[in-house]
Amino acid sequence: MSVSRNNLSFLELNKPFGNRINDNFLVILFNHIVLYPTPTSISYMWSFGMLAGLALLIQIISGVFLAMHYAPEISHAFLSVEHIMRDVPNGYLLRYVHANGASMFFLIVYIHMFRGLYYGSYASPRQHLWLSGCLIFVIMMATGFMGYVLPWGQMSLWGATVITNLFSALPKIGTGLVQWIWGGFAVDNPTLNRIFSLHFILPVVIAALAVIHIALLHVSGSNNPVGSDSKTDKASFYPYFYIKDLFALMLFIYVFSIFVLLFPNYLGHPDNYIEGNALVTPPHIVPEWYFLPYYAILRSIPDKLGGVVAMALSLGCFFLVPFLDMSKIRSMYFKPLQRPNFWILVGAFILLGWIGQKVVETPFVEIGRGLTIYYFLYFFFLFPLFGEIENNLAIQQLGNLEKKNPSQNLVEGVGLLY
Repeated sequence: MSVSRNNLSFLELNKPFGNRINDNFLVILFNHIVLYPTPTSISYMWSFGMLAGLALLIQIISGVFLAMHYAPEISHAFLSVEHIMRDVPNGYLLRYVHANGASMFFLIVYIHMFRGLYYGSYASPRQHLWLSGCLIFVIMMATGFMGYVLPWGQMSLWGATVITNLFSALPKIGTGLVQWIWGGFAVDNPTLNRIFSLHFILPVVIAALAVIHIALLHVSGSNNPVGSDSKTDKASFYPYFYIKDLFALMLFIYVFSIFVLLFPNYLGHPDNYIEGNALVTPPHIVPEWYFLPYYAILRSIPDKLGGVVAMALSLGCFFLVPFLDMSKIRSMYFKPLQRPNFWILVGAFILLGWIGQKVVETPFVEIGRGLTIYYFLYFFFLFPLFGEIENNLAIQQLGNLEKKNPSQNLVEGVGLLY
């Protein structure tokens, strides 16, 4: 976005703003935060991007203070967490904010991603914006897994053992790779130290990618519910959408406070309050709730390597969305064939999360396999197929409109196609 002379003169009239370099920075900031042209039709679903940034900030700040009291050594890790909970002033609150903040972060990002899928925010010219968001999500998952290991409870220890053991499914290099990750022949001190270091560093990487993500957003502009790229139907971000985001922020703080203050352990597993013991295997090992859909896909495949490939591919589907969608129609609002299948996908994803926490037995195994089949069927078959069908339907509809009234064709075509 170019810097206008009017904005520069506005800042020059309001001294002291520092020297000219600072003025130029403030002009850029002013353009991107206050004057940023935003489609007037966007709803509260677009506020989840701002909430994701806030959740990341909460995680980084609370994580830094927790790290001051944490001991990344297997004989002290669990006790250091108990020390935070019992002895550090307000340490229990700090830990509950961080633990529930991770769940809120993933919930917000899931809604943000499925909103992007529904309204076609992955389509040109925003495919790079979508891909950068998918990369952030994958790094988030890695960071969340490492954070789950650090308390060194039973679920932490055995979750780390199960997940890192997945690399052993790789032919030839698998066993050596797992031992290299462990730093030995089992999950031990070197493993915990490495996980703690990466868990501390990766949020910085996520923050840097988030800045890139926002920069790409401001290059291509925000999408909107109807999927049109109108250059005129826009308003400045402040004060209209600032107030909308402020209201969404208040609702988020309210919901977040309910979990932190009233139900702090509702989203966790009780076995993680038992110190990790390599000689006692929990009867049922489950990850955090935000990993459960992918864990269910992993377990749905009888072969170990096949399960790992399926789980990786289930994440890769999001990266492939801009290339799999053959539709010239951007928003699901104008896709009568894809819209019901999208909601079936959302339901299947939620049910996969439910299956992921169940024991591996009938009928959960069969249900999980059926949901896994539909998950991949949607992305690799239904998504491109219905896109082509709807393209033909749209062309026919616009052709009929052109015969009746060419100007009407132009108006409705702009709202329908990109």
